[in-house]
Parts: sequence; C-alpha cells; structure tokens
Amino acid sequence: MFTSFQYPLVKPALAAAVAAVVCHGAFAEQPVLEEILVTADFRQAPEMHYAASLSIVDSEQINARAAQHLEEILNLAPNVNFAAGASRGRYLQIRGIGERSQFVDPINPSVGLTIDGVNLSGVGNASTLYDIDQVEVLRGPQGTRFGATALAGMVNIISNAPTAEFEGRVDGGLANYDTWQTGGVLSGPITDQVLGRLAVQQYTSDGFIDNDYLGRDDTNDRDELTTRARLRWLASEKLTIDYSLLYVDVNNGYDAFSLDNNRTTLSDEPGTDAQETLALGVTANWQATSRFNVVTTLAVENTEVEYGYDEDWTNTSICEGLSCDSDLWGFDWWYSSTDTYLRDRESSQLDIRLVSTDEGRLGGADWVLGVYYNDQQEDLTREFFDWDLYVPAEFKNQYDTERLAVYGQLAFPLAQDLTLTIGSRVEDFSAAYDDSRNIAAAPDETLWGGDITLEYQLDPNTLVYGLISHGFKAGGVNGEALGKAEQNNFDPSVLNFLSSRLVFDTETADNLEVGLKGSYLDDRWQLRLAAFYMERNDVQLNGWYNQGPLFVGYIDNGASGTNYGLELENNYQLSDRISLFASLGLLETEIEDFYVLDDSDNLVDQSGREQAHAPGYQYNLGADMSLQEALVLRVELDGKDAFYFSDSHDQQSDSYTLVHASLTYQADGVAVKFWGRNLGDEDYAVRGFYFPNDPRDFYEDDQAYTQLGDPRTFGVTASYNF
Repeated sequence: MFTSFQYPLVKPALAAAVAAVVCHGAFAEQPVLEEILVTADFRQAPEMHYAASLSIVDSEQINARAAQHLEEILNLAPNVNFAAGASRGRYLQIRGIGERSQFVDPINPSVGLTIDGVNLSGVGNASTLYDIDQVEVLRGPQGTRFGATALAGMVNIISNAPTAEFEGRVDGGLANYDTWQTGGVLSGPITDQVLGRLAVQQYTSDGFIDNDYLGRDDTNDRDELTTRARLRWLASEKLTIDYSLLYVDVNNGYDAFSLDNNRTTLSDEPGTDAQETLALGVTANWQATSRFNVVTTLAVENTEVEYGYDEDWTNTSICEGLSCDSDLWGFDWWYSSTDTYLRDRESSQLDIRLVSTDEGRLGGADWVLGVYYNDQQEDLTREFFDWDLYVPAEFKNQYDTERLAVYGQLAFPLAQDLTLTIGSRVEDFSAAYDDSRNIAAAPDETLWGGDITLEYQLDPNTLVYGLISHGFKAGGVNGEALGKAEQNNFDPSVLNFLSSRLVFDTETADNLEVGLKGSYLDDRWQLRLAAFYMERNDVQLNGWYNQGPLFVGYIDNGASGTNYGLELENNYQLSDRISLFASLGLLETEIEDFYVLDDSDNLVDQSGREQAHAPGYQYNLGADMSLQEALVLRVELDGKDAFYFSDSHDQQSDSYTLVHASLTYQADGVAVKFWGRNLGDEDYAVRGFYFPNDPRDFYEDDQAYTQLGDPRTFGVTASYNF
C-alpha cells in the first residue's frame, strides 16, 4: 500500500513538513497565519473549520508565480492533475478522476469549474487568473452541492469583489519568448448604494515551439484577453444583489506535438485553440424573514470554441531525400490534412435556496433547501478531410441537456462540540443527441447524490471529521466514434464493439474520508490531513482504437475502480520573516473489468492497472523569506510521479521536479517582481498519445508522442496601486 513512498522525490516534502514542526521554538513571539474563508459551500466558513478536503490558492500565491492561467497553480493542491492536448491544460483530474481531451463527442465533466458562481465546466480556457481573489479546489464527490458536474471535485474561482473605498491598479510585465502583459483595475463606490469593479488584462506570448518548416517561433502562441466587471447593489438593509460579467477572448495557436518529441515541429498548417466566452451571473441575498435567507443565482453563458490542428504534424516535403521519398516509390508516403472543431455552447442556470438563520433552526439544526435548473445546448461542426471519399468533409452534431435538481442539508448539533451533517440531492438528467450521420440517442435518468459528515471539535484548535459521500456523473453518447468507424470501413469486429457502446452508462462514486485540521503553536502552524477511499462504479474510461493513422476515441464503462490515498498540507510561520509551506498527495488507483481493442482487434483486459493521469505522488514545498522589510524571496518545488497517459495503452510520463522562485520589492504602492518558473528547464509531459504518425517510418509502428509542458520561463512584472 502506498508504494509511492519508495520514490526519493517524496523525501523533501516529508522533511519540510517535519521541519515545520520541530523548529517552532526558535522565536519567542511570532505572527499568526491569516484565516481564509471557503465560499463554495452553502455557508461561508473558515478553511480550518471546513469538514472536507480542499485547498485554497490565494492571490498572493497566484501573484508569486506570476500565474496567468489555472494550469500554472494546480500543482499547489495535492492529488490534482491536468491534461493539455491544447494550448492550455484545460482538462482536470482530481484524485485520478477526470477527462483528458475532447474531440467530437460531447462529454459531461468529472471535475466541475465555476467562476463567480457561473458554471463553466468543460470550457477551461476561461480559467485566466487576472484579478482573482482565490481558487478553491474541493476534492471528492460534491453530490449535494454541485451534482452531476462534480463527481471527482470542483474548482471554484472567485474574483476580487468591489470595495467600499476607491482604489485602483495598473500593471505590466515582460518575459522571455516575447511575452508581455498589461492590465488595470478600478474599484470603489459608484453611488451610495452601488459598488463597482472593473479589471482588464491583455496577455501575449510567442509560445515555446519552433516550427522548422515554416521558420516561425509563434505557431503555438498565446493571445488572451480577460475582462471582469462586478457590481454590488446594496438595495436595502435586507437585500444585496451582486452582478458579475466575464468576457474572455482567447486566440491561441496550437502546434504542440512533434514527431521527435521535442519543441521543434514540422507542420505546414498549424492549428488554433480559440475560445470566446461571455458569462453573466446575478446573485441576490435576501433576508426574507427572521428564520431564513433566500439566495438566488441566475446565470447565462455563451461560448464559442475553435480547436484545430495539423492532423499529420508534417509537411509535403517531409520525405524528400529520405527512404520514404516518392521518387523511389512512385507515390507519396505522407498524407496531409487538418482537423477543426467548431463548438457553440449556450447555457442558462437558476439556483434558488433557502438558508436558515439562528432563529430558524429546526430542533437546533441548521438547514438548507434548494432547487437547481440548468439548460445547455452545444452545437458542433467538424471540418476535416474524408479519406474514404477523398474530399473535404463536414460533420455536425447537437447535444442538448437539461438538469433539474432538488437538494437539502441538515446540520444537527449532537453535543456541544459534535455535529452531524446530512445532505442529499436528487437530479433529473435528460439529453438529446443527433448528428449528420443519422445517429441519435436520448439518455434520460434520475440521479442522486449526498453526504453524511460527522465533525468533532476536539479542542479549540483541532477539528476531526469523517464523511461518506456519494457522487454521480451522467452517461453519454459515442456517436462520432461509431459513425467514423463505419465511414472508414473499419473491421466488422470493431464496428460491433463500438455499436454496443453507442450509449455509455452513468458513473457513480462512493467516498469514505477521515481528516484532521488543526491550528497550533499560537496559530503559527496550520495542519490539514485527510485519508480517503473511493469506490467507483460503472467507471467511465476513455479508449482509443487505431487503424494506421486513423483513430477513433470513445468512452466505455469499466465495472469498477478504486482510488485511495492521503493528502497533507502544512503552513508554518517560522518567524516574522520566514514562512514555510508543504503539501503532499499520495494516490493509489486501479481499474477492474475494462476491455480495449489492440492492434489485432483482440479484446485486452486492463484490470488491475492504474488509472490514467493518476500520479502516485505529488508534492509542493517552499518558503517565503523577507530579506528586508520591502523585499521578499519565494522559492518552491513541485514534484510529480509518473502516470499513464491513457487507459487504453501503457505509455507513461516521466516523474519530474520543477523549481520556481520570485523576488518581490514592494513599497509605497509600487511592486516589482522578478520571477521564474521551471528554472531547471525540466522536460515534462502534459499529454501523451500512442499511434503511428511518422511517414519516415512508413507508419509501421505505434509510437508514443508527448506534449511538453512549459520550459524555463522568467520575467519581471511591475504594478502601482493607488
């Protein structure tokens, strides 16, 4: 059990955690750590009193890394991973569960994403981090609070709220790879009853790829505009209404995979990874009576996504002078095509809940009762080259979903320091799928989730808890996989295999978790520890079938899977000048009764194998040191174990350690930061595939291809607050 302890890279994280405990007596009087509130629950609560496993990354941590996107801070949270296969790591996994890509068929995310109360699950390029207050990562099924979009957990992003006093900021920065960013914030009262905040940032980079064929270094560039507007209307003493508007315009390139598994590509038609999102959320808090408050959230969202790539990763001159040269064979060994996916998504949601006050408790129990509705339409147009008909082609599908849920929660005080909380959610999920290949399906089912939590305040500084939670993720449709296989005349055994998996089933997860949260040494040391065991049923796993350079991806149900592990987080204020932090995640996973097709069209049982994108260990550790009153140095390490890229083949990443640092000068409203990420210039994989795609080898053998994460990046940012 927990064989990951054998790896030497885990030792620094454990050493830092132990050191944070044993060296506490070095100073007589020390500052205390700041208390942070969790906003993702029905009631705001201090992080150290929240009886579940979560991590909060605040604005200071975001700024210390000069982080632009969610992917650049996720390693701060234990047992959280991401996958790219795009310009950004926009597919998330928590405790080994989560999607890794999306091509044609629709998906229902295992890890949810909300930004200022708006559900943006599945469109992760919206996760830019300018003017963000904190990012909350909730681990484990969130069956009561969030339902079908949070089987594995939820990432909740909260931007800075309007302020009662006028303030503002202007900032800018430069970095290697021709990177620059500039932005500004204005916040303060508009009238006696209305507060407002506006934040705008433009971020641009050439990216980290050299395209040798085109002679360019910007084919995988980043061009990201973020605009946030928030209003708080103090309508009366009993009514507050918050408005949030988000506009994100991402026009990134996508040219990330190389035939030689490096950052040098040979494509002649680089792709794009663009997303334009406009989202509006309105939340009203009304003190309806002395017994309960009414919290209502209404949100609408429109997202347009263009995702495309050079399908062959090469150019028409790739074989000149080589053994695959057409002059030697009389025909071309290479092929040339592009693949583009245009998605248009519209969604609306309404959440109304009643939250009890102290006076409204039932038998001493706090309670919540709510109803939730979500309607989403997603239209896809795929533009590609049809090799069967040998002409450019177009494929369309439409996927509409409706979710209607009723949920509730009761928190019973069993004793002075002992509380039992019971929550439940019943959700009706219905969907309609149809496409231009005349494949249609209409899944419709009633799902339920919930949790039971027992928490005990052992002493004023220590909370211990145990919980059982049940989460769910709706089933879906593999329409394109079957249609593509039929159109390209795949073997009948493959067609039969995919036909039987046109509709895949709902996945559920039962999670058992125990934890401890404590604040010790005069509130200078915070400790958070959790152990969990999760049983997955009808596990939704991604499979691939390759037939030469042609491939289809599909989702299938394994009978079951297990995910269990440990999560440890430490923060220690060693002195008024030095603070230490460390986190460690350990994870064991297993698949049961999941079959994939091999190259010979035989079924291969993957039972007993680890799940994909589920590293056995993951850690972060570091220190903040005040060198002078206005000068702070931050140094930290990220480490991650090797992991499988897919559930359908055995290719793995390498384990790695990344080094980050920043030096910040701050005085009189001016802040200047010199920063660096991945200072050791470590090569590490954020996505991997396994199929034949190299004409220089005559497309004979499957090969592992990996997308590399960001190399060494460094720069300077400056800001002025007024």
